[in-house]
Amino acid sequence: MKPATYEFLRQRFSAYYNGEVQGAGAVYVPEALGEREWGFIFFSNAAKPAGMRRHLSFSSPDEVHTYLKTMTPAHVYYSTAYYAHPGAAQMSDKGWLGADLIFDLDADHIVRGPYDVMLARVKEELFKLIDMLTSELGFLERDLKINFSGGRGYHIHIPTLAVRSWDSAERRELVNYVSGTGLSAESMLTGPAIHGRGWQKRYRSALTAELDRIASLDELEQTEYLTGLRGISDKFAAGFVKNLDATRTTTATDPEKLLENKVIRAIADAENKPFQERILSYAAQADEPVTTDIKRLIRHPGSLHGGSGMRVTPLEISRLDSFDPLIDAVVFGERQVSVECSFALSMPILGTRYDLKAGSNTVPEALAVFLCSRGIAEIGGA
Repeated sequence: MKPATYEFLRQRFSAYYNGEVQGAGAVYVPEALGEREWGFIFFSNAAKPAGMRRHLSFSSPDEVHTYLKTMTPAHVYYSTAYYAHPGAAQMSDKGWLGADLIFDLDADHIVRGPYDVMLARVKEELFKLIDMLTSELGFLERDLKINFSGGRGYHIHIPTLAVRSWDSAERRELVNYVSGTGLSAESMLTGPAIHGRGWQKRYRSALTAELDRIASLDELEQTEYLTGLRGISDKFAAGFVKNLDATRTTTATDPEKLLENKVIRAIADAENKPFQERILSYAAQADEPVTTDIKRLIRHPGSLHGGSGMRVTPLEISRLDSFDPLIDAVVFGERQVSVECSFALSMPILGTRYDLKAGSNTVPEALAVFLCSRGIAEIGGA
């Protein structure tokens, strides 16, 4: 990062934390502030390399706000854990008291593509996760504290006392459930034909869809697919195709009987990529390490994300449908700024799409902050 770009970003972030731009001052202070550890990453260039400064604690909201105003961090984190001594320099000396339950959905783990496409896709995963948590796992909507991460995803915080003492293994069971990890044909196909909710319903729907896909293929494609499954010969494939219509009916009327079918078992095998990808499409693709880490640092709601310049935005569930991160999480405005882009790109922000060329461009300040934060551009003339 060149010196002019470094100063530009520091000045704009400082303006935000000092109340000089929209949304300033709306910085969340977590419950049990005195039991949280804090960490910060600062802007860097050749003269000032980046690094995490952590093991800090604050006793009042004023201390938090003063630190942000005077230090101007690029990234702000606080612990999902509660500690007796959060400022202790060694983790072993902090005295762990419990931790909020956290789910992290990051578009990087789901889809690659243009930034706005990634943001739209990860929101679909968020809705799936909220539905599982509230309709299947017993959490209330008011238990869920949802934040746009300011980058490429969303965080769900669950700070309820009921989960605070859970260890990593208990949290792993929960994330394995929402992500559909470890499903077996035996558990998913055993039981009544009509099952109104949960993974049995999703699994059977996925199997029905996969059988429908096989039925739509021509004869050669069917044979190639089925004989490519583990342990399936031409003879078994031919017999399966002959009885495919009856098998599709059995999925709805007597799913347990499908366990006797060698080809069904091969389709459901963990190494059969088409079916496993279909199962994954029904899952909520939460990041397992984040949920299982009981000493995690998480982005601070209301702070700015140093990789985008957008606000880590707390959200009510009722707002999610209409929430557009590239409008609603943008805090900087339309003052024109000259930037030098490393490559050509197209980027929407504040309701307008900008087609930028490699080299010199004049863009709104909000887009300049985004491009410079991500290392795509430098301030013009820098």
